[in-house]
Amino acid sequence: MAELTGRRIAFVLTDGYEDSELTSPWQALENAGAQNTLIAPHGSQVTGKKGHTQRVDAHTRDVVADDFDALVLPGGVVNSDHIRMDEAAVEFVRAIDRVGKPIGAICHGAWILTDADALRGRTITSYPSLKTDLSNAGARWVDEEVVCDQGLVSSRTPDDLPAFNDKLLEEIGEGVHPARAG
Repeated sequence: MAELTGRRIAFVLTDGYEDSELTSPWQALENAGAQNTLIAPHGSQVTGKKGHTQRVDAHTRDVVADDFDALVLPGGVVNSDHIRMDEAAVEFVRAIDRVGKPIGAICHGAWILTDADALRGRTITSYPSLKTDLSNAGARWVDEEVVCDQGLVSSRTPDDLPAFNDKLLEEIGEGVHPARAG
């Protein structure tokens, strides 16, 4: 397992997220020593579609990409649709991507990457209904358990979480991908 002590990981989400797509990567990263921060547009806690609640550590309008080493975008249709309409969240994701920091996106979590213009020329997977949106944003969409393209780790559904978590830890351990930076 990757040793991630001292790594600061941003989880960007809001109400309606897919519970396991937050809790499983969160636990895997925490077990590896990472410091996780839950970032939401507003409020003091978020609630998943199956009822899991978690405390919000910071708001999207108050965070700076330089303060984090990586980003995780859990899915859930409602979560993903709302988070991509939050301009501060979109700009935060854009800033993380611009400098080549690792990003993990699972299921519908990849939707915000279209708004952040982070997909041109990249290969990605997601929940199948996003195929057209992601392709129209310049990505090459594939139907695979986990895909990694220069630090962008993506998976389709909660069934893929074991592979997603393993690859996410590996990519965060590698750090910034300079070929994408700039």
